[in-house]
Amino acid sequence: MPGVCWVFLLLLLFAHICDGFYLPGSYMHTYSTKDTIFAKVNSLTSIETELPFSYYSLPYCKPLGGVKKSAENLGELLMGDQIDNSPYRFRMNVNESLYLCTTSPLNEHEVKLLKQRTRDLYQVNMILDNLPVMRIAKQNGVNIQWTGFPVGYSPPNSNDDYIINHLKFKVLVHEYEGSGVEIIGTGEDGMAVFPKADKKKASGFEIVGFEVVPCSVKYDPKAMTKLHMYDKVSSVNCPLGLDKSQIIRERERISFTYEVEFVKSDIRWPSRWDAYLKMEGARVHWFSILNSLMVITFLAGIVFVIFLRTVRRDLTRYEELDKEAQAQMNEELSGWKLVVGDVFREPDCPKLLCVMIGDGVQIMGMSAVTIVFAAFGFMSPASRGMLLTGMIILYLFLGIVAGYVAVRLWRTLKGTSEGWRSVSWSVACFFPGIVFVILTVLNFILWGSKSTGAIPISLYFVLLSLWFCISVPLTLIGGFIGTRAEAIQYPVRTNQIPREIPARKYPSWLLVLGAGTLPFGTLFIELFFILSSIWLGRFYYVFGFLLIVLLLLIIVCAEVSVVLTYMHLCVEDWRWWWKAFFASGSVSLYVFLYSINYLVFDLQSLSGPVSAILYLGYSMIMAIAIMLSTGTIGFITSFHFVHYLFSSVKID
Repeated sequence: MPGVCWVFLLLLLFAHICDGFYLPGSYMHTYSTKDTIFAKVNSLTSIETELPFSYYSLPYCKPLGGVKKSAENLGELLMGDQIDNSPYRFRMNVNESLYLCTTSPLNEHEVKLLKQRTRDLYQVNMILDNLPVMRIAKQNGVNIQWTGFPVGYSPPNSNDDYIINHLKFKVLVHEYEGSGVEIIGTGEDGMAVFPKADKKKASGFEIVGFEVVPCSVKYDPKAMTKLHMYDKVSSVNCPLGLDKSQIIRERERISFTYEVEFVKSDIRWPSRWDAYLKMEGARVHWFSILNSLMVITFLAGIVFVIFLRTVRRDLTRYEELDKEAQAQMNEELSGWKLVVGDVFREPDCPKLLCVMIGDGVQIMGMSAVTIVFAAFGFMSPASRGMLLTGMIILYLFLGIVAGYVAVRLWRTLKGTSEGWRSVSWSVACFFPGIVFVILTVLNFILWGSKSTGAIPISLYFVLLSLWFCISVPLTLIGGFIGTRAEAIQYPVRTNQIPREIPARKYPSWLLVLGAGTLPFGTLFIELFFILSSIWLGRFYYVFGFLLIVLLLLIIVCAEVSVVLTYMHLCVEDWRWWWKAFFASGSVSLYVFLYSINYLVFDLQSLSGPVSAILYLGYSMIMAIAIMLSTGTIGFITSFHFVHYLFSSVKID
């Protein structure tokens, strides 16, 4: 029975993950003429502060039935999304200009809040049929597009602020005939399959675009208050002069209106996200990455070929000698052969090494599986938060692998299983504990700012429950399996007295730190686009290139670590364990420094110490995760290389 329960739990959780994966073109929602659709609103966001706030924290019109929150997944909650219903009503293929509401006279607090949000460049994020609203503007004859529209605007050389209170929506629709294939359709409530007999029901219109032109209009409050919600009003030509725009000041009453125009489009439903996923500087992006891949592959290949020839020559010379000649050669020659009795000596802090390797395997496995799924098109940009939700659940279940790897390495180092529970517990708590502490500190800052980015107390208990009810038990199970697995046997015996390491002209950590530059060279261009998608509100969807970069990063980390380990053994330095880990793991230092560079030079609009602390906190989490995963790749490769190298040597 317990086994059946575990299988059922696994199926439930993976079914939840699958909500975020889809083959492009398989989800669809068709509407008939005059069908009613309501837009939804997400949190207000700004690239200046990076602090999201609720849409209804500002004096906007509320729906007739009251504000209702949409069901949110774990990833949406962690990202600070708060999706609510809105009063903006659309009727399929009905062009109309409607009145929403008029606010009560603005008080001092509301005016201060509106002015602050306007000057901090906050954007209103609206969603229709799961498509974010897009604003298109021309600058120097070039079309520039943004998702969302501003709360208001501040004219240059003026202390006045004006609110956006009139929206001109353009909804692009594609007529769908519903012939020849069965349709798997979905609204926001779930999936539905239309059988062939219901083809007519499937016919209708698909929403394939959602655009807005925002403007500010000064209305007469006395005339507007006589209207009711959804009463028709006259159309407005945007933009208007400042004298006809709605200023933000005390005692002002703001009237909100909107227009809707439906336009038929040739864009098909599977292609409706293309406009959002076009990245700026696409040509530079492709050519830069291809150039990096070619250069790094070429350099790493040359280093690896030279290195293989050197090791093979050393082994061949050593094995061709008889035993007496080998003994004489050991006395005369220096190099990796002289540390044969010390190379597998237990490293400093063996428990910490095992824990970091276990966590590194867990993080790398989570990243690799997620990127592979995304690269093959199973990750939908429309499924907000599912990328993060999927990563968390993958991390939880990969605890069994982390526990196994860490405990097996512990048995190899110690020669006994004693203490495996402590190692397993440490693996389950090390990286999640660091993340938990950083997030708690950042959360107190967000709570103080009253931001929707703050994690609710209820979500804290959910995360703790997932941690201690799934991750910790699975890690302990993995550790137990590791105690039953056969320990890796060393090919040579370790001397009782450690060999003295010769003095060196320069410290070895300089070489270790320098080694991180090569893996960073494969990563930094993609890192720029990832940081831009996180902090500048852009969509990131070139997961195919990210998969290539990941594979190349794994190869380069392995090669760099092996070469550095061999160099240390050649100068009779047998303390290679930690150096193998940090040779590739040191790339995280460059990633963190690059993040600071990005903050200083590319996020110049970021204002205030709170925003900078949030940015550095999340960058620290990213750098630690990269250190553990890349360090693990380097260590495991070096361990197998050293094991192979010394198992090839004939020793009495």
